[in-house]
Formats: sequence, C-alpha cells, structure tokens
Amino acid sequence: MIRLGAGPLDRIVAVGAHCDDIAIGAGGTLLTLCQARPGVRVDALVLCGGGSEREDEEQAALTAFCPGADLRLTVHKLPDGRLPAYWEEAKAAVEELRERTEPDLLLAPRTDDAHQDHRGLAQLLPTAFRDHLVLGYEIVKWDGDLGRPTAYQPLSPEIAEQKVQLLQEHYPSQRHRPWYDREAFLGLARIRGIECHARYAEAFAVTKLTLNLGG
Repeated sequence: MIRLGAGPLDRIVAVGAHCDDIAIGAGGTLLTLCQARPGVRVDALVLCGGGSEREDEEQAALTAFCPGADLRLTVHKLPDGRLPAYWEEAKAAVEELRERTEPDLLLAPRTDDAHQDHRGLAQLLPTAFRDHLVLGYEIVKWDGDLGRPTAYQPLSPEIAEQKVQLLQEHYPSQRHRPWYDREAFLGLARIRGIECHARYAEAFAVTKLTLNLGG
C-alpha cells in the first residue's frame, strides 16, 4: 500500500448537502484528525436542514466528531432533494465559505454520487476551491453507487466504534431508515480496511492531486 502524508493540517473544510452527510462519510477521519491536532479549525457547511431539529442534531454531532477543534458550522435552509433547482443559492453558500477560509484539506461528497444533492454540491466546490486537496467521501445508500476509491484513511478499532456510536446517538431522526445501522457503517469500514491493509478505514475519491516528490 502506497502511503502519502498531507503535511500540516491546520484548517479543514467539511461540506455536506444534508445534516449527517459529513459524519457518515468522514466522521472517523474527523475524529482521527481532531484528536491528533487539538485546536484545528474546522469550517463546516451544510446546505439543507437549517432551522429544524436536524440543525440541532448536526451541531451536537459535529461538536462530538471534532473534539477540541475550533468548529464553525453553518447550516442553510435549501429544500432536501431540490439542490439542482437552487443552484444559485448553493453556489453563493460555497463562495461565502471560500471567502472566510483557506483550508489545507476539504472533505466533500463524491462527484459521481448518485444522489443529486450530493453530486451537485461536489460539482460546485471546484468553482470556488480550485487549488485545494479535496477528498470525496462515500455514503452508503439504496442507490448502490459505491465504487472503487483511490484514497483511504485507516481507522483504529476504537475510532470506528466511536463513529458508529456517535452516529446512533446524535441523529435520532434517521434511525428509522433501513440502512442506518451499525452493521452497515461498520461493515463498509471493514471492507475499506481490507482494501488498505487496515482493520477499518474510510475511503475517498481524489479527482486531482499534485505531488512534490523532490521537496
């Protein structure tokens, strides 16, 4: 397995179309990063769920997933499942986020995600964040769109278990969904772990990466 380090990560941006997207796709990575770098700044943007119980869930969840971090969360009120019709509003939210941060790493949905809200947000990000390391996270769902990832963040068994526990604890509004359970989350993490010679892992798509092999 080829291993590359990203260097110092002092500022992280995490974006999701819906409350819980970030935690499902990259919750273990956030736990790993924040525990290793106390005080790291995390700017989080979510496009849907503002002003509802879901915003309260997201605030509590990301606070738990980013222990010791300087977390700055913004949740907008765009309609769930309608992002293509609200392209201008979504683009304005992304550009506003860009104006206030210069991240070392950006966690976002994959550009080939089957959900139109996820995919639309992922396609918007390069219009504002043009020279940044972007890791596209995956979200297990009915559509069956899981592919062949190109980057992995190994997770310790403790972090993997903590991620599942926090997902169950902080998003009660989602517990009724047939795919929202321990077996789905831990099972996918185990498969991704096998693929990168670890017990557990989260996997990401990388669209573009510049190397500095002579530095």
